[in-house]
Amino acid sequence: MSGFVSGKSRQLTWTRLISVLLICAGLTAFVAILAPLLGVEQDRAGRHLQLLGTAALDPASMDHTILLLRIPRTLAALLVGGALAGAGCVLQALLRNPLAEPYTLGISSGASLFAVIAIRIGLEEHFGGMAVGGASLVGAFTMLVMISRMARVGRSMPPATLVLAGVTISMFCSAASSLIQTTSDFVDMNRMLRWMMGGLDSVQLGPVGYAAIPIVLGILILVGHSRVLNALAAGPDVAASLGVAVQRTEIIVFAVSSLLVGVAIAIAGPIGFIGLIVPHALRAVIGPDHRLLVPASVFGGAILLVVCDTLARTIVAPSLLPTGAVTAVLGGPFFVAILIGQKRQAALWGRG
Repeated sequence: MSGFVSGKSRQLTWTRLISVLLICAGLTAFVAILAPLLGVEQDRAGRHLQLLGTAALDPASMDHTILLLRIPRTLAALLVGGALAGAGCVLQALLRNPLAEPYTLGISSGASLFAVIAIRIGLEEHFGGMAVGGASLVGAFTMLVMISRMARVGRSMPPATLVLAGVTISMFCSAASSLIQTTSDFVDMNRMLRWMMGGLDSVQLGPVGYAAIPIVLGILILVGHSRVLNALAAGPDVAASLGVAVQRTEIIVFAVSSLLVGVAIAIAGPIGFIGLIVPHALRAVIGPDHRLLVPASVFGGAILLVVCDTLARTIVAPSLLPTGAVTAVLGGPFFVAILIGQKRQAALWGRG
């Protein structure tokens, strides 16, 4: 049996649950308020960080215009980061796989392929950006269904097997996307490349508002299933013996996860490592109980993506880096550091 929930952890009490979540919420609010105020100013002394002051509240000032441009991407980063981290945490529990997350399972690549197809056949020109978002949602759902069927057929598969399957799916989708790009004109190819790099520089407040509804509802559903995730993480047989409706629960959680991933990718394009790093880091700090881990992962993912997006627009300002590239560059070393730091502790993902 997997030792998914057998690692040493403190007993979860209402006091501890509320305390940790209040800390997470407080940090999220602090980052969300600070991020749109922080920028880079260039003068005779060179480039230096600039914090917008009270002038940003004056509608007639340039600082106010800058603030209005930064707020939508900050809100989008909060939603996308929370959705990806929450989905990654749940997928790791359902598949009992420490490496499961939308990016490594090929879900992001599938969503990208469908979005590229939508751009190539001109859906964006006729129906706007929502068509590309809808196509990416269909792609994410399709890939997640494939992964869930693989997991259901091969219950005894080792964790690496599903990851290899995800890598295979990702390579196929990437190759198909490349082929489509070679048949596209320069304008469509530029749109595809910008979208596939993942970023929040062109996000507008309207689409963010529409995306907030399914993301918030999806996160609430996952949090509502966090108790049964503890049982499912130990295996379907154990969960069934505890009275969990395994198949129904898996269908619901997989569907909600695909919704979160699809909507998140529709807003920002493929953003990697958020769903992998955040649950791992928090599992090492607060333990494997999903009643606390799922909501904490949502907050942690929101914080991490806001920080990465702020770095993306300030490191080489006035130029902008793709946010997805920043998460990948920071994510790899961070994940390795987590593994090295935890090697002497009880294995949270070891065999029971």
